Amino acid sequence: MKIQTLSQLLTDQSLTLSVAESCTGGNLSALLTSVSGSSTYFDRGYITYSNQAKMDMLDVDVEILEQFGAVSEQTAFQMVNGLVQNSHSDIAVSITGIAGPTGGTVEKPVGMVCFGFYVKDKHFVKTQHFSGDRETVVASSVDFVIQTLVDELSA
Repeated sequence: MKIQTLSQLLTDQSLTLSVAESCTGGNLSALLTSVSGSSTYFDRGYITYSNQAKMDMLDVDVEILEQFGAVSEQTAFQMVNGLVQNSHSDIAVSITGIAGPTGGTVEKPVGMVCFGFYVKDKHFVKTQHFSGDRETVVASSVDFVIQTLVDELSA
Protein backbone atom coordinates (compact mmCIF):
# COMPACT_ATOMS: atom_id res chain seq x y z
CA MET A 1 0.00 0.00 0.00
CA LYS A 2 1.34 3.43 -0.96
CA ILE A 3 0.68 4.99 2.44
CA GLN A 4 2.89 2.35 4.09
CA THR A 5 5.66 3.15 1.59
CA LEU A 6 5.36 6.88 2.27
CA SER A 7 5.33 6.29 6.02
CA GLN A 8 8.51 4.25 5.76
CA LEU A 9 10.25 6.86 3.56
CA LEU A 10 9.35 9.67 5.97
CA THR A 11 10.50 7.66 8.97
CA ASP A 12 13.73 6.44 7.36
CA GLN A 13 14.65 9.96 6.24
CA SER A 14 13.58 11.57 9.56
CA LEU A 15 11.30 14.04 7.77
CA THR A 16 8.25 15.88 9.08
CA LEU A 17 5.11 16.57 7.06
CA SER A 18 2.28 19.09 7.31
CA VAL A 19 -0.76 19.52 5.08
CA ALA A 20 -3.29 22.21 4.21
CA GLU A 21 -6.50 20.81 2.76
CA SER A 22 -9.49 22.45 1.18
CA CYS A 23 -11.58 20.21 -1.08
CA THR A 24 -10.30 17.01 0.57
CA GLY A 25 -11.65 18.16 3.93
CA GLY A 26 -9.17 16.29 6.11
CA ASN A 27 -9.10 13.02 4.16
CA LEU A 28 -5.35 13.32 3.51
CA SER A 29 -4.64 13.98 7.19
CA ALA A 30 -6.83 11.02 8.16
CA LEU A 31 -4.95 8.68 5.83
CA LEU A 32 -1.54 9.96 6.94
CA THR A 33 -2.39 9.44 10.60
CA SER A 34 -3.99 6.02 10.05
CA VAL A 35 -0.53 4.45 10.16
CA SER A 36 0.85 3.44 13.53
CA GLY A 37 3.89 5.57 14.34
CA SER A 38 2.73 8.53 12.24
CA SER A 39 3.40 10.85 15.17
CA THR A 40 7.10 10.64 14.30
CA TYR A 41 6.52 12.42 10.97
CA PHE A 42 3.06 14.04 10.88
CA ASP A 43 3.25 17.54 12.35
CA ARG A 44 -0.10 19.17 11.59
CA GLY A 45 -2.99 19.53 9.21
CA TYR A 46 -5.13 22.54 8.45
CA ILE A 47 -8.55 22.31 6.86
CA THR A 48 -8.89 25.69 5.19
CA TYR A 49 -12.15 25.22 3.35
CA SER A 50 -13.19 28.87 3.19
CA ASN A 51 -11.24 31.72 1.64
CA GLN A 52 -11.20 33.40 5.05
CA ALA A 53 -9.53 30.34 6.58
CA LYS A 54 -6.92 30.36 3.82
CA MET A 55 -6.16 34.00 4.60
CA ASP A 56 -6.26 33.63 8.40
CA MET A 57 -4.34 30.38 8.79
CA LEU A 58 -2.04 30.32 5.75
CA ASP A 59 -1.55 34.01 4.91
CA VAL A 60 -3.03 33.68 1.43
CA ASP A 61 -3.35 37.18 -0.06
CA VAL A 62 -6.88 38.41 -0.71
CA GLU A 63 -5.61 39.80 -4.02
CA ILE A 64 -4.56 36.32 -5.16
CA LEU A 65 -7.97 34.91 -4.25
CA GLU A 66 -9.75 37.73 -6.06
CA GLN A 67 -7.57 37.61 -9.17
CA PHE A 68 -7.09 33.85 -9.60
CA GLY A 69 -9.70 32.25 -7.33
CA ALA A 70 -9.40 29.71 -4.56
CA VAL A 71 -8.88 26.93 -7.09
CA SER A 72 -5.66 28.02 -8.77
CA GLU A 73 -1.99 27.18 -8.77
CA GLN A 74 -1.32 30.64 -7.36
CA THR A 75 -3.52 29.93 -4.33
CA ALA A 76 -2.08 26.43 -3.89
CA PHE A 77 1.41 27.97 -3.95
CA GLN A 78 0.52 30.56 -1.32
CA MET A 79 -1.20 27.92 0.80
CA VAL A 80 1.88 25.71 0.84
CA ASN A 81 4.15 28.70 1.55
CA GLY A 82 1.97 29.70 4.49
CA LEU A 83 2.04 26.15 5.74
CA VAL A 84 5.84 26.04 5.59
CA GLN A 85 6.05 29.31 7.55
CA ASN A 86 3.59 28.11 10.20
CA SER A 87 4.86 24.56 10.61
CA HIS A 88 8.57 24.51 9.78
CA SER A 89 8.09 20.99 8.38
CA ASP A 90 10.49 19.40 5.92
CA ILE A 91 7.56 18.64 3.61
CA ALA A 92 4.33 20.55 3.10
CA VAL A 93 1.38 19.91 0.81
CA SER A 94 -1.64 22.04 -0.07
CA ILE A 95 -4.77 20.96 -1.91
CA THR A 96 -7.50 23.19 -3.35
CA GLY A 97 -10.05 22.11 -5.92
CA ILE A 98 -13.60 21.48 -7.04
CA ALA A 99 -14.85 18.09 -5.85
CA GLY A 100 -18.37 18.62 -7.23
CA PRO A 101 -20.95 17.82 -8.20
CA THR A 102 -21.60 21.59 -8.21
CA GLY A 103 -19.23 24.54 -8.38
CA GLY A 104 -17.55 23.85 -11.70
CA THR A 105 -17.23 26.27 -14.61
CA VAL A 106 -15.91 25.97 -18.15
CA GLU A 107 -12.53 27.35 -17.02
CA LYS A 108 -12.50 25.36 -13.78
CA PRO A 109 -14.53 22.18 -14.20
CA VAL A 110 -15.54 19.76 -11.48
CA GLY A 111 -12.55 17.53 -10.80
CA MET A 112 -9.94 20.27 -11.22
CA VAL A 113 -7.57 20.18 -8.26
CA CYS A 114 -4.46 22.30 -7.67
CA PHE A 115 -1.64 21.09 -5.46
CA GLY A 116 1.24 22.91 -3.84
CA PHE A 117 4.30 20.96 -2.74
CA TYR A 118 7.33 21.84 -0.67
CA VAL A 119 9.76 18.93 -0.49
CA LYS A 120 13.22 19.45 0.97
CA ASP A 121 13.47 23.13 -0.02
CA LYS A 122 11.91 22.60 -3.46
CA HIS A 123 8.58 24.30 -4.26
CA PHE A 124 6.34 23.18 -7.11
CA VAL A 125 2.68 23.21 -8.07
CA LYS A 126 0.62 20.81 -10.14
CA THR A 127 -2.92 20.78 -11.47
CA GLN A 128 -4.83 17.58 -12.11
CA HIS A 129 -8.24 16.88 -13.61
CA PHE A 130 -10.00 13.92 -12.05
CA SER A 131 -13.27 12.39 -13.20
CA GLY A 132 -15.98 10.78 -11.13
CA ASP A 133 -18.24 11.75 -8.28
CA ARG A 134 -17.25 13.84 -5.25
CA GLU A 135 -15.85 10.92 -3.28
CA THR A 136 -13.80 9.77 -6.26
CA VAL A 137 -12.31 13.23 -6.82
CA VAL A 138 -11.35 13.46 -3.15
CA ALA A 139 -9.86 9.95 -3.11
CA SER A 140 -7.98 10.60 -6.37
CA SER A 141 -6.58 13.84 -4.93
CA VAL A 142 -5.31 12.07 -1.82
CA ASP A 143 -3.82 9.25 -3.91
CA PHE A 144 -2.09 11.80 -6.15
CA VAL A 145 -0.42 13.45 -3.15
CA ILE A 146 0.74 10.14 -1.70
CA GLN A 147 2.17 8.97 -5.04
CA THR A 148 3.86 12.34 -5.71
CA LEU A 149 5.53 12.28 -2.30
CA VAL A 150 6.64 8.65 -2.72
CA ASP A 151 8.14 9.56 -6.10
CA GLU A 152 9.89 12.66 -4.73
CA LEU A 153 11.33 10.90 -1.68
CA SER A 154 12.44 7.84 -3.66
CA ALA A 155 14.35 9.89 -6.23
